[in-house]
Amino acid sequence: MLKFISWNIDSINAALTSDSDRALLSRKVLDTIKTETPDVLAIQETKLSEAGPTEKHKEVLNSYFPGYKVEFVSSCPPAKKGYAGTMILYKESLSASVDAPKIGAPDTMDDEGRLLTIDFGNVYFVNVYTPNAGDGLKRLKDRQQWDICYADYLSKLDAKKPVIACGDFNVAHKEIDLANPSTNHMSPGFTDEEREGFTNLLSKGFVDTFRHTHGDVEKVYSWWAQRIKTSKINNTGWRIDYFLVSDRIKDCVKRSEMLDSGERQDHTPLVLEMDI
Repeated sequence: MLKFISWNIDSINAALTSDSDRALLSRKVLDTIKTETPDVLAIQETKLSEAGPTEKHKEVLNSYFPGYKVEFVSSCPPAKKGYAGTMILYKESLSASVDAPKIGAPDTMDDEGRLLTIDFGNVYFVNVYTPNAGDGLKRLKDRQQWDICYADYLSKLDAKKPVIACGDFNVAHKEIDLANPSTNHMSPGFTDEEREGFTNLLSKGFVDTFRHTHGDVEKVYSWWAQRIKTSKINNTGWRIDYFLVSDRIKDCVKRSEMLDSGERQDHTPLVLEMDI
């Protein structure tokens, strides 16, 4: 049995080195993740420099997760500095090779550190931070092209061996996946185009593990807007973070759910356990 956890941390530096109220809440989430003792931890939106985590970051991460290897990819020119970025921590006992692929995405998306893949021998593990369509949907067309490129990339991996893909996909796939679908139809993350992109991805032979294990009746969310102070209190959330697996290994899934992030708004961690 292997356990995987995925979390959009919204800045490793802020979470690990700040003394703000939000940072303290973030570290409580890390405490929760630590008690789960994952074999693999995928982190999105690291917002690190091109050089990656500092010695201080590494020291704090090691205090939470001793005995883990750390792999990362950060945003680099011509993309913005300290933007996006992904990281994977995995137990040193696991044999792995790492790749930070470019998938032919538009604009600077391939340079934003959004994709990190680890080959664990019998399975590919892919961590993604999908680009947001942006305010006013200004990046929607580029986002649509990203979705096509990403789906093709996963499909090519799947042709070689099974895939576990996780991360912040920045889309609520169905109306059940957000609290207020009727008033958010044209909001970033719930446009017809983005939802179709996710449907296309699943059609290439992948399964949304949460819906596979819980069905289409449970309204559970993974993200609550920070801009709206009452979003979490009122549970007006979105499910935009996912664990996907190749269809042929879906019956290996034993647990797929959200972890409790307490009072902290924004993203909550996801956990996946597989008998693989």
